Amino acid sequence: MQDFLTVTGMVLKTIPVGEYDRHVCILTKERGKITAYARGARRQNNRLLAATNPFCFGEFKLYATRSSYNLSEASISHYFEELRMDVEGAYYGMYFLEMADYYTRENNDEREMLKLVFQSLRALSREALPRRLVRYVFEQKAMVVNGEFPGMPQDGKLYSEAVAYTVEYVTASSIEKLYTFALKDEVLEEYSAILDGYRKRYIDRHFKSLEVLSELGM
Repeated sequence: MQDFLTVTGMVLKTIPVGEYDRHVCILTKERGKITAYARGARRQNNRLLAATNPFCFGEFKLYATRSSYNLSEASISHYFEELRMDVEGAYYGMYFLEMADYYTRENNDEREMLKLVFQSLRALSREALPRRLVRYVFEQKAMVVNGEFPGMPQDGKLYSEAVAYTVEYVTASSIEKLYTFALKDEVLEEYSAILDGYRKRYIDRHFKSLEVLSELGM
């Protein structure tokens, strides 16, 4: 008998294999980031067709082979369909998934990053929250989770009390309470400039979705 492993996680990306199959990258609570082979997942009416798309969050039943995992079943609780149907929301969401893929590793404890991605996608779905604010809060907290955020810049510039408070709040807040505030436009511009500088300094990855957002002026 095969030993099955059930994990909770989110699909970060999929890669077509052959004519009908997929490799699925899943960020999981139990095993960090893993890649699983999903046989037949690109066939119409296959039970894994919808469950192996990016943004899918739920339980995944796997079995291990000598070199990889195979995906047997999936029970999806959140598809984030509202983001898929919205070009802007989809690209912001894909950026979050790309960032999570960049930061996470197999067999690491990635529970905080998984929680951050999930809560950030939910925040993108809320009309009351500006998506640029969600993006920059996500970026900062991702750096905090991975131990890379250096705090307020020590570059001799004068920053407003509002942006200093925002940086402190995002650093110290639990992920569940991240998206509970708004910023005035001028404070958001100041905040975004800080995060843009840190991203260029600390993240050596080109993100396709971020390039598209830039081209769209978002």
